[in-house]
Amino acid sequence: MPPPNLSPRFCASVTLNPSHFYVVPYTAKPLTSTMSFSSSSSPSITNPKGDRNPNPDPEKLNQVLTYHNQTKHSFTNYARGPYGLDWANQPNPFRRYVSAPLLPLVHLPTDSDNPSAPSFGPLYHSLFKSLPPPQPISKSTISQLFYDSLALSAWKTTGFSTWSLRANPSSGNLHPTEAYLIAPPIGSLSDSAFVAHYAPKEHSLELRASVSPEFFPKFFPDNSFLVGISSIFWREAWKYGERAFRYCNHDVGHAIAAITIAAAGLGWDVKLLDGLGFEELERLMGVYNYQGFRIPSRPVKGKMPEIEFEHPDCVLLVFPNGVNDFDVNYEELSSAIMEFENLTWKGKPNMLSKEHICWDIIYRTAEAVKKPLTPALRLMVDPFQGSGICSERSYKGLSVRHVVRKRRSAVDMDGVTKMERETFYQILLHCLPSGSGNGVKQKRQLAMPFRALSWDAQVHAVLFVHRVNGLPNGLYFLVRNEDHLDQLKKATRAEFKWAKPEGCPVDLPLYELARGDCQQIAKRLSCNQDIASDGCFSLGMVSHLEPALRQKGVWMYPRLFWETGVLGQVLYLEPHAIGISATGIGCFFDDPVHELLGLKGSNFQSLYHFTVGGPVLDKRIMSLPAYPGPDVDA
Repeated sequence: MPPPNLSPRFCASVTLNPSHFYVVPYTAKPLTSTMSFSSSSSPSITNPKGDRNPNPDPEKLNQVLTYHNQTKHSFTNYARGPYGLDWANQPNPFRRYVSAPLLPLVHLPTDSDNPSAPSFGPLYHSLFKSLPPPQPISKSTISQLFYDSLALSAWKTTGFSTWSLRANPSSGNLHPTEAYLIAPPIGSLSDSAFVAHYAPKEHSLELRASVSPEFFPKFFPDNSFLVGISSIFWREAWKYGERAFRYCNHDVGHAIAAITIAAAGLGWDVKLLDGLGFEELERLMGVYNYQGFRIPSRPVKGKMPEIEFEHPDCVLLVFPNGVNDFDVNYEELSSAIMEFENLTWKGKPNMLSKEHICWDIIYRTAEAVKKPLTPALRLMVDPFQGSGICSERSYKGLSVRHVVRKRRSAVDMDGVTKMERETFYQILLHCLPSGSGNGVKQKRQLAMPFRALSWDAQVHAVLFVHRVNGLPNGLYFLVRNEDHLDQLKKATRAEFKWAKPEGCPVDLPLYELARGDCQQIAKRLSCNQDIASDGCFSLGMVSHLEPALRQKGVWMYPRLFWETGVLGQVLYLEPHAIGISATGIGCFFDDPVHELLGLKGSNFQSLYHFTVGGPVLDKRIMSLPAYPGPDVDA
């Protein structure tokens, strides 16, 4: 029986005329000019001590699924967003805490004729095999962590426009993600344990509060510290409207991976402290600034500084590699963190815009997915698991710093560059959560950088192969949790082959579904963008969505996007390490992707797209050093 070929019958709507692709501007309801706020916060929807019953609240689950379906793009309608961009109110990309003491960090070398120089850290691809010996916590190593993960990487300028880039990617370069360091005393930085906000433009820490000296020794191993991550939804919603909640959580995942990889270069391991709840994170980072925010009943427009609040997402424990004989008592830790409310907090957040639009469904969904404290959840620190190697020669011998700081999001692909089959397989081996060579199925997240996450892998990848030498063009599927394989086979089209391609490593769960030229299909599914068809390959990340929400809780919804962001960060760095480029694609037609695969219902949903290939450089844009940069805020 001949293998199935990609054809229009797999997705009838994909054959629509290109003129059918257009943006329907959001005009469903007029924006009101005012917004009401209560003097007290709206009622919490979570029990601060947590609910150990895994069955989700039906109203919360309905809110999440409503948001997910309402913010899908289709061939005839895009998710609701602003009609054009209000440049006068573009949010300031830099949060500062006015009057907080500023603690400058060390600037590291970045320019060298030898991008594999020892001063640039270990070789990038070596981190997937093993971690170097851990370095002590110091001003220098903390500086390096932030420099190689969340700092500015360059300034760009053309005409009258100047903007900054960062080591951690962000959709639209809007950077809704903020970071906090919660650490024990560090010489030349602070004589006491402290909480500080990271200011990337200055590459400095803003000291927010001093913490009890007993806090770290009581709960965490020696030479460890915490990094908190929060999001400002308004920064992303300014451009993308209701879909911004998705993109903010992509960026949380990018930041988690960026921190994990930079920490690995210093011999440090990273784990998400996922037993903590929303309230603990608020107090730990000191981001409960606007307790009077009340969600409106519809999108509204006006001057509302409250909408610039930071939503605490997660906190990461950074500790020496090889230390795994400890646990965290989340109940006692919660009690200690709740006392942070009584600390003397320094600095007030700066204003980011003069006027705003509140897309109410973002905040209703963020409220629904607030995670409670789950004291029964154990912190599992498994031994490091290396990733597989099938083509180490594909890498250019670049250091970690060179790769993470020179990474750029491609704007266009050349439509010519080809990739060798072994290189393609090597990239995918680094996308596996469990690593390779341990004889177990892909499921648990043990390898770099996925080991930072606290749940079994829930995200897979459907690949559109365009230009890979030795591999037939067509549709492929990377199964990142092999417990889902039978479900995926039953949920997708009966015509699919599900056969291992030629030369595929034994421990790489990659399957050929169908052969054929899928460039036009990939392009149309990614909002008719050429970049999805002009690379070596593109992909959609398919998540095990509703079952994860029902089994663990609706708070898993943003975490699924975090996982796509962590995977996306690998897909950003791998191409640069072999000499090409990549970019994330947040704009895609959700249900047509599902129709192509034959998926029905919401058990599996596409959450993020990506493309990898040879970049086209815009010579009109000049690149300037990150530090010192131009004295501009936006």
